[in-house]
Amino acid sequence: MSQTILVFDSGIGGLSVLAEIRKLLPESHYCYLFDNARLPYGELDEQELVAGCVTLIVELVTRTNAAIVVVACNTASTVVLPALRAKLNIPVVGVVPAIKPAALISKSKRIGLLATPGTVKRHYTHELIGQFADDCHVELFGCSELVWMAEQKVATGALDMHRLTDLLAPVVAANIDVLVLGCTHFPMIRSELQQVLGSNVTLLDSGEAIAKRVVSLLAPASRNNENQNTTGKLTMRAYYTKAEISEGLATTLVGCGFSTIERITTSN
Repeated sequence: MSQTILVFDSGIGGLSVLAEIRKLLPESHYCYLFDNARLPYGELDEQELVAGCVTLIVELVTRTNAAIVVVACNTASTVVLPALRAKLNIPVVGVVPAIKPAALISKSKRIGLLATPGTVKRHYTHELIGQFADDCHVELFGCSELVWMAEQKVATGALDMHRLTDLLAPVVAANIDVLVLGCTHFPMIRSELQQVLGSNVTLLDSGEAIAKRVVSLLAPASRNNENQNTTGKLTMRAYYTKAEISEGLATTLVGCGFSTIERITTSN
């Protein structure tokens, strides 16, 4: 029986993670929940972030009977996972910045992390650096504006390359050879980032690793259901929290395969 995978983010960034999961699990149902009413998460108070995320996710898990939750947001993953796991009896997967693989492949041992200010300042992020990149010089770049630029690109198809060049000037000046994309929005503008940074900088994100983790956690349940046939058409449903979404974003979601796109309001 096909299981439902719930992917959560503050905006459209989690679609980059969902795409990687779908490559490995094409026969699953998918729900994509994005809390665009409170975007960007990197600027929210931690207590507000935890309470809001847990309420939204738990409610939609109940509605959809999801088998697993993927918190496809680096900022949320650094703070909400313990509270969320305490409320749910299904696996919860978070996103971890790809510090370890970056340190392993860097030839110059000068790497960077590009993320929201919330992710950059979290103690968890610094623990990752200390554990996996102790032999590297690590530059941290916090920027929330890139989140909005990714959202704008999806909504309108346009991106201000002059502004992007200005925002990435500190990254260029740092002379790194690997840059970790520590926000799931950033792979949505990967080609533009690469254009500014040049071919000598390798861009890494966690999408593929997260997808493999989801497969490993669902494998036991899948084996238990191996004699059952898939019932009904596979579904792709998207839920958002803002009063409305742009026509461009709606078109993007339809293009990704979502047949249901609706606003979610919690019962609390």
